[in-house]
Amino acid sequence: MTEVAALSVARTLDRCTVLGPGARAVIWVQGCPLRCRGCVAAETLPFEGGTTHEVSELADWLCELPGIEGVTLSGGEPFAQASALAALLDHVRSRRPEFTAMAYSGFRYETLRRGEWDRRALLRRLDLLVDGPYVASAQHGLRWRGSANQRVIALTDRYAHVATEPDRSAGVEVSMEADGSLSWAGVPPTPGFREGLEERLAARGFVLRAEARREA
Repeated sequence: MTEVAALSVARTLDRCTVLGPGARAVIWVQGCPLRCRGCVAAETLPFEGGTTHEVSELADWLCELPGIEGVTLSGGEPFAQASALAALLDHVRSRRPEFTAMAYSGFRYETLRRGEWDRRALLRRLDLLVDGPYVASAQHGLRWRGSANQRVIALTDRYAHVATEPDRSAGVEVSMEADGSLSWAGVPPTPGFREGLEERLAARGFVLRAEARREA
């Protein structure tokens, strides 16, 4: 596999418990070729912007995080930077073999399986995939995903048990950054969540950072 040395990243989070099983790091990539109506992370859609990170830098960061079992890849569209993400997972697992990987994609699993070599390479390295475009009219407060058309697909035995667990919203987490600003992560349980949250926070004098979240 030809390794890509860098990733365009919208945001990272050291620890999250609402975007996949257990405690996980999260990487939101910058750029998405899809334009799902109502996407709650619209700032991650343009391929312009974001911050460039070396794959080795991100691997060091993930390997040094204590108390997490894996990483969730979101965005943006992770499969638009599939080669670099596959290389990242290889780097991390050479040092932490038990490290798990979950990804969101607006593409269907079947499409990814028939896709270019880099998308198939990333798919082979995942334990869990949430697939399909976000459809606002099908939002029902489901676990880890924004709308009922999306699926949680276990790609290895590591997370085969998730299919038997309750399918209800995992909620969202709000974090305060070192500069005093607030950010949040998770799959909103209802349409319009972001706008409502920003309005309520603004009324109390808080500003929400314009960073990447996940609904699709």
